[in-house]
Amino acid sequence: MSYEFVRYEKRDHVAVVTLNRPDRMNALHLEAHLELKEVWEDFRDDPEMWVAILTGAGDRAFCAGNDLKVTAERTAEGGDLQGEKRPPFGRITRDFDCPKPIIAAVNGVAAGGGLELVLACDIVVAADHARLGLPEPKVGLFAGAGGAHRLARQIPFKVAMGMLLTGDLVEAHEAHRIGLVNEVVPADELMSTARSWADRITRCSPLSVKLTKEAVFDAQFVSIDEAFRKDDDRRERLLASHDFVEGPRAFAEKRAPQWTGR
Repeated sequence: MSYEFVRYEKRDHVAVVTLNRPDRMNALHLEAHLELKEVWEDFRDDPEMWVAILTGAGDRAFCAGNDLKVTAERTAEGGDLQGEKRPPFGRITRDFDCPKPIIAAVNGVAAGGGLELVLACDIVVAADHARLGLPEPKVGLFAGAGGAHRLARQIPFKVAMGMLLTGDLVEAHEAHRIGLVNEVVPADELMSTARSWADRITRCSPLSVKLTKEAVFDAQFVSIDEAFRKDDDRRERLLASHDFVEGPRAFAEKRAPQWTGR
């Protein structure tokens, strides 16, 4: 599949999605959102794709959020800024039920919608020059693509409020310290590190990984007992799977398991 504003590659059960507007710091406009909709829905629905890595082209920015220049041009001309065909920001920030892991490889600035994309991912690796934040209040906006909600759930509340109410960006190592980032590496090691995370995940049963992510998200805001009840269906799916048989057999035979995700 070929796109103008996104690069989409598949190899060894890993999809790499690259935001491809480096001249605009990978800021997103309507056309980019529409391409991302196709890409993410293809990843979600392809049984051979088990993990995705999301990154940005170039070394300046992961994603600078909404393309405010295009926004200003279209609103000044009285044009339809989004319209009904505009999907949620980057597609993955809302109404995207995907139990497959997504890794963010943050290669520079992740601001506004860029950080909201990061927050929608499961694991985050950042280059040491990356900066992350939600500066929307500084331009008369608010983080409406999940940033205000997810940030306060993923890092300590007071730290999140400090970032949200000032709009300040934090450096990569500070983002790691507060738990926003899993790992910080030199820029030239970013993609190899993200692929290492992906490879370690693909060595696990893809079905087990999917069920684990489902269980975590289902149980975030319910009691432990209710979470156990929600696991009943997942347990049945696991017990009926090829992977459930293959894992112990491969261990007993001292060989690498041949996962199918089914």
